[in-house]
Amino acid sequence: MAAVQKLKELIEYQKDYVVSKTIIDKKAGTITLFAFDKGQGLSEHTAPYDAMVYIVDGKAEIIISGKENQVAEGEMIIMPANEPHALKAPEMFKMMLVMIKSSAV
Repeated sequence: MAAVQKLKELIEYQKDYVVSKTIIDKKAGTITLFAFDKGQGLSEHTAPYDAMVYIVDGKAEIIISGKENQVAEGEMIIMPANEPHALKAPEMFKMMLVMIKSSAV
C-alpha cells in the first residue's frame, strides 16, 4: 500500500466495457479508478456527495446539470453533490473518482 504506483497501470481497458477498481473504501470517502472503452458511459444520475474526477488517460465528456464539459488527461472537474451528471467516452479514457462522504468542516 505504501508503494509508489502509476495510476495508468493499475487498471486496464476492456473492449465494450467500463471497468472499475476501488483503491480506498472508507466511511469518509472512496477513491476508485475507471477505464471506459470508446462509446461507453454512465447514464445520468445523482450522488449525495461531492466528487472529483481526474482524467488519467484520454478524454472524457462529463455532463453536469445539462452542461457538457470536455475533460482531458491531466485535468479534473468537481461534480457537486445532488447535481445530475453523466459520463461519455468519445474515446477510451481512464479516470480517478474521489468521493468525499464526510460533511465535517
